[in-house]
Amino acid sequence: MTATAPRLEARFPREMSRIRRAGLLQAGSGLLWIAQAALLARVVGGIASGAPASDAVWPAAAIGALALLRAALDALAARGAFRAARAILTGLRRAAAEALPGLSPFDLSRPTSGSIASGMAEQAEALLPWLTRWHPARLRMSIVPPVILLVIGWTSWVAALALLLAAPLIPIFMALIGIKARDAADRQMSAMSGMNGFLLDRLRGLTTLRAFDAVDGTAVRLRGVAAQLRRRTMAVLRIAFLSSAVLELFAALGVAMVATFIGFHLLGQLPFGAWGVRLDLAAGLFLLLLAPEFFQPLRDFAAAYHDRASGEAALAGLAPLLSAPSGAVLLPAEAAAPALHTGAAALAFRGVSFRHAGATTPVVENFSLEIAPGEKVALLGPSGSGKSTLLALAAGLLRPEQGDVFFDNAFLDEQSIAAARRRTAWLGAAPYFFAGSLEANLLLGRERPAAEAMEAALRLASVEEVVARRPGGLRDLMAEGGLGLSGGEARRVALARAALNPAAGLVLADEPTAHLDQNSAAAVAEGLLRLAQGRTLLVATHDPALAARMDRVVTL
Repeated sequence: MTATAPRLEARFPREMSRIRRAGLLQAGSGLLWIAQAALLARVVGGIASGAPASDAVWPAAAIGALALLRAALDALAARGAFRAARAILTGLRRAAAEALPGLSPFDLSRPTSGSIASGMAEQAEALLPWLTRWHPARLRMSIVPPVILLVIGWTSWVAALALLLAAPLIPIFMALIGIKARDAADRQMSAMSGMNGFLLDRLRGLTTLRAFDAVDGTAVRLRGVAAQLRRRTMAVLRIAFLSSAVLELFAALGVAMVATFIGFHLLGQLPFGAWGVRLDLAAGLFLLLLAPEFFQPLRDFAAAYHDRASGEAALAGLAPLLSAPSGAVLLPAEAAAPALHTGAAALAFRGVSFRHAGATTPVVENFSLEIAPGEKVALLGPSGSGKSTLLALAAGLLRPEQGDVFFDNAFLDEQSIAAARRRTAWLGAAPYFFAGSLEANLLLGRERPAAEAMEAALRLASVEEVVARRPGGLRDLMAEGGLGLSGGEARRVALARAALNPAAGLVLADEPTAHLDQNSAAAVAEGLLRLAQGRTLLVATHDPALAARMDRVVTL
């Protein structure tokens, strides 16, 4: 039992039970060969002793029927295992997709977009051969060889001893090779994830790379990353070929020892080994037919050993998405959110502490702050002092390690976060825009307001000239990331987006004037103050001019 198997057993008990049934069906198919071998050996022995050909009709028909039954069992097992494995893979992908909203953008341990995409796409596919081949092969190996060994031992103890000596060498050497295979598979998955992340990042910034004439240099780096992945993939293949050679060698030696004993025994050179009787041609052929089938489950198990290494590496890649993140986002409960309030919201931090995953010291420790409805508060401090973290805690994008956050005197948890977010407007340091119309980026799925409300929001944020400059106006399409908008224009569009939320009683602004020239910063500051009228404002900033215009400044 591997370390990852219990996790799948607990999460998918029904599917894993179907995979075990598939292994039992394949084991039953393998055991049917004993009857086929006995019938075939009897027919050949009869023909050699001069029996009429008519005596072979019914044994031949039985052999054919058993062959059809074996094929049916194998097909049924393969189909059941594949369906169960596909259900497990779908369930893991669904669980990972459902866990993605719980990963905070402020969590430093959050996997990169490239590793997430790689893990959920091609890496996850490595689970299929692990589940459909290795698990049934392991079960078949534990059933078929012992039964065949008992049958052979009932006829000849020497043949059974020869197989018993050769059989353990295969799993021993496969275990030794498997350690190397697992390490190689882990390195291959890591290289694949790194290359996907590198490629995704460069594709997103392709316009910037072209602007700085860095496309050729990026191509060189991409070739280097691809070459590293190729080398690690070839290392996995080399180990696969080595293991195949090992299992074929010992299987061939075992069959050869049995064949040698049977040959010398039939020739009278080795009169012992058959429980005091002499083997005839039928008995010797029966043993010889069973010997390869004794090794076949071991060979299948060894061949699937690399599927196990790749599957466990793929499952380990999915583990960060399936496990609860340390800086999880507060997600709304299933219950409907309470009715919305109106007006400015109150916000309170009471004894709040937070540290990022892996950090030794908290970024915020025992922090308390009461913000009255309608108050405008600036968080001022150097980088790393916890300004953005406090805003993320207020928005439920991080959970405090200690202490509580209150929104309108209600404890911020799964039951209250939906209503709190409906009443919160967020202005990030780098506003995000998706590929779509300007209007869709402003509304974010909300109903289109009256024309007067839309014009008021555009006027508040001074976005009229941005709209007028576009041929399609509000219906003009935008590229992903807001390409074509300057930094100041992007901030002002984000202001208009926040102004179109009439229920917002709290505005959280993270560095709204950072990296802007003086005129653009002044325009954004004016728009932010207009937006804050009748609302509560909490702004994190390095800008002393903006902080001076707040009701209160809290220095971190």
